[in-house]
Amino acid sequence: MKGLKPLLIALAVLCPTVAQAQDFPNRNIRLIVPFPPGGPNDIIARVVGKRMEEILKQTIVVDNRSGQGGVLGTDLVAKAAPNGYTVGIASAGALAISPSMEKVAYDTLKDLQPVTLVAKIPEMLVVATSVPASNMKELVALASSSGPGSMPHLAGELFKLTAKIDMTHVPYKGAAPAVNDLLGQQVQMVFLDLPVLLPQINAGKLRPIAVGAPERVPSAPDVPTTAEVGMPDLLTENWYGMVAPAHTPPKIVAILNKAAVEAIKDSEVKEKLASQGAILVGDKPEQFAAYIDSETKKWAMVIKEAGVPTTK
Repeated sequence: MKGLKPLLIALAVLCPTVAQAQDFPNRNIRLIVPFPPGGPNDIIARVVGKRMEEILKQTIVVDNRSGQGGVLGTDLVAKAAPNGYTVGIASAGALAISPSMEKVAYDTLKDLQPVTLVAKIPEMLVVATSVPASNMKELVALASSSGPGSMPHLAGELFKLTAKIDMTHVPYKGAAPAVNDLLGQQVQMVFLDLPVLLPQINAGKLRPIAVGAPERVPSAPDVPTTAEVGMPDLLTENWYGMVAPAHTPPKIVAILNKAAVEAIKDSEVKEKLASQGAILVGDKPEQFAAYIDSETKKWAMVIKEAGVPTTK
């Protein structure tokens, strides 16, 4: 009988985790969005989260926790209990760029469990209508972005490296003031998420030069890709992915992944997010982990070669 005690103790320790995975989810799930309401990250999270709610038959509560370019909200996910009841949809900035730019309290691939890549949103390069350039070859201008260390900032730095030209980075606290200054001729060009620029492009107030995606996007079919204008290495897509705390049980990760991918593939979800210029993905956790790793290395190289100031 003495020999049975260790086995019984081990079973007692394992059973709660197994049971937890088997009946997951049985209560509300908190979905952290590390940006304010109304932006692309928030809209994507709410649309996908709503469909997941229907699939999982449990309420998903969106919790906006903005700050430090998405880092603060992402850190909350990393520090949450690894039980599947707190997840987040975070951006490329928080998951792949900020760790090379500044000291963050988490290691993306050690403290977070990738669930799935949700969507990509191409960055578009546009110029003010006063700039005498209608294509990439003619473009010689200053650069502006929505903030240091953001995807638009590093898209501009990658453009400088690729085109071998010199430009001045003008940081802004957000996309809206950057667009306003572009319209007001205070800056000459900008790299920004596609949905932010489309209304001004359609109104003829901004001139598109290229989109940093492998293929042309349906919402701007006449705008060439960077590859088409001779810069195949200038791929600048912002992206958003679902993550959970590290050590979340694999069975729970699998349940979350299945629900998220089903939501992402839903035709109504695609239709609702079309206005955001979102290219919906939905892949396996290991594929998303590999993508985060490759993106982290890519932007770390850009930061180093461009001499972008960091606070690490």
